[in-house]
Amino acid sequence: MEFVIITGLSGAGKSQVVKFMEDLGYFCVDNLPPALIPKFAEICVQANGKMDKVALVMDIRGRELFNDLSYGLGALKEAGFSYKILYLEASDQALIKRFKESRRIHPLAPEGRLIRGIIEERNILKEIRNKAHHIIDTSNLTTRQLKEHISKIFTSGEQLEGMLINIISFGFKYGIPIECDLAFDVRFIPNPYYIDSLKRYNGKNENVRDYVLKNGETIKFMSKLNDMLEFLIPNYIKEGKSQLVIGIGCTGGKHRSVAIADSLHKALTEKQYRVVIDHRDIDKDNRSAGK
Repeated sequence: MEFVIITGLSGAGKSQVVKFMEDLGYFCVDNLPPALIPKFAEICVQANGKMDKVALVMDIRGRELFNDLSYGLGALKEAGFSYKILYLEASDQALIKRFKESRRIHPLAPEGRLIRGIIEERNILKEIRNKAHHIIDTSNLTTRQLKEHISKIFTSGEQLEGMLINIISFGFKYGIPIECDLAFDVRFIPNPYYIDSLKRYNGKNENVRDYVLKNGETIKFMSKLNDMLEFLIPNYIKEGKSQLVIGIGCTGGKHRSVAIADSLHKALTEKQYRVVIDHRDIDKDNRSAGK
């Protein structure tokens, strides 16, 4: 039986994720009191396979009840059930914008400043975030991109086994992805944006890709990066890390970071690692210089 605990910051996209999980065949329960998790697991077992994939949403709306989450998860594990924790977060700016647009009230700031509620919630959820198997920053994700993230992680039972390596190309002008475990700055590589015949394309274009990857500095960088990851990844796996997020950033996230992220994705896939890739900023506005 497969349990997924969906939690995270208010306004980070949990409601959307529940819809995606339902589409993937999960039986979803929103805001179940954590103390009832063990009892609910027993009910699932009695359903004779009709509830073998379950997603439970747990968040701060439960207030004092949320404090029982550690107990509920501990009891679930003692009963022989495994689970994964999916944690959703976003930047303060993104959360504030979403609450203002939706005209919703933050559960921890019913009469006070919105930012204070967000900060308090981050502090309260710090412990559960540290236990999360998957962390997704939704600040700059479209609904489609978020759905793709969820699908890549939970499409099949096999994908929940072993460590998942998530490669993200991004533009520094849009901010470093919060979920990155490792972030590499490739702005030292000559920029195709300043080549008239290349600037309007992205790093998936063959000519742009060749321009980036055949550069002498890129070749040295990729060699050193592959050597470092060859050392790090087995040690992360040994320590039980379930997800490794590697960020590759250039100025706008359109040319250099895309080409290098794709190259890294290919190299790790050939080594039989389980790898997914997301070009976060590839479709962002490209009218300003320095892409």
